[in-house]
Amino acid sequence: MKATIWHNPKCGTSRKTLAILEEADGVDVEVIEYLKAPYSREKLEQLLRDSKMSAKDALRVRGSKAEELGLTADDVSEEAIISAMSQDSMLVNRPIVETDKGVRLCRPQEIVHEIL
Repeated sequence: MKATIWHNPKCGTSRKTLAILEEADGVDVEVIEYLKAPYSREKLEQLLRDSKMSAKDALRVRGSKAEELGLTADDVSEEAIISAMSQDSMLVNRPIVETDKGVRLCRPQEIVHEIL
């Protein structure tokens, strides 16, 4: 099985999720350091759709400019959040993992087991 993780090596949850993937039998792991290789808008939309998450669900507030940009307001549109995320990957919560069985935001890291 192939698993792709959008990873930030400075994030403990992301490192723990990556360790679970690397220790899993039969899993071929692709690591994308999304701060070096940002999400394309199309890929981000696909990941949100496949995970059944709204952009607001995937929005990283802590440690990002989300509040400063007004993205946490109740009336902000999905379109506005996705546009901001595609311009600044720090606005996307992590880690996101994609396998043939689905896509999950792995917070906490144990959620990755749902798609292995």
